[in-house]
Amino acid sequence: MDKIVYLFIIFISNFTFSQHILEEITLPIIINETSGLEYDNDHLITFNDSGNHPVLFYLNIKGKVIRARNIKNAKNNDWEDITMDDEYLYIGDIGNNYDTRKNLSIIKIHKNKNSDSFELINFNYPEQKLFNYRKLSMFDAEGLISIDDHLLIFTKNRAKKTTDIYKLPKIPGTYNAIKIGSINTESIITGADFDKKTNLLALTSTINFNKYYLLIIDSFSPKKKNKYNIKKYEIPVGTTQIEAVKIINSSTFWLSSEDEINGRPKLYKIKI
Repeated sequence: MDKIVYLFIIFISNFTFSQHILEEITLPIIINETSGLEYDNDHLITFNDSGNHPVLFYLNIKGKVIRARNIKNAKNNDWEDITMDDEYLYIGDIGNNYDTRKNLSIIKIHKNKNSDSFELINFNYPEQKLFNYRKLSMFDAEGLISIDDHLLIFTKNRAKKTTDIYKLPKIPGTYNAIKIGSINTESIITGADFDKKTNLLALTSTINFNKYYLLIIDSFSPKKKNKYNIKKYEIPVGTTQIEAVKIINSSTFWLSSEDEINGRPKLYKIKI
């Protein structure tokens, strides 16, 4: 059995105003609920969340849809994030807005665009005992990363404004997710990405859904017990709904946002 490692991380409110948007790209309305970003073979990959069709959209860096990949027989209950390793894509069907879902899963599919077969990594949170409607949910999640032989889920804890980190294997099956730590983000997490070359963790978050933030943690490791310094950057795009982040390098990132009442879905490149 895996040993639980608790991460005690102090949040340092460190606003830096050097950040600026390098590019702002309007995305096709077909991905108006874009959620999750990955980058493979010169294409960004995204999808629509919550009840939409189980389709992956491959985009060029100008935001044009190059390919729509239908994952036949898969169900999009509430796809929220995507990550990958050398062979597979992992789609987090982990949205749980009101703590009522009992069918949480990660969809594992081959990176080969011509394959539509998939396997499921089903899971639950052992700490969740009740599944009644709860507005201030504690077991919703929108962040997923791949790290070594495991997947890490970052929860969206509305009640505490923190994120709990849960670990799952990449092997299809049914599991109790293992809680390995928490981060006091003082906000709720809406997306995650990890760069294994630099051990850089990037999170997107919000406090009140009016402003969104990019949180950066250097030298992240699920085994590390030391305190982390979290760098916090306000995303300077006004009222929107930032749903995903993809690391380009240590100072440059892709972000995507859903369409708003008076707008369209957007792809942003931000430099900090």
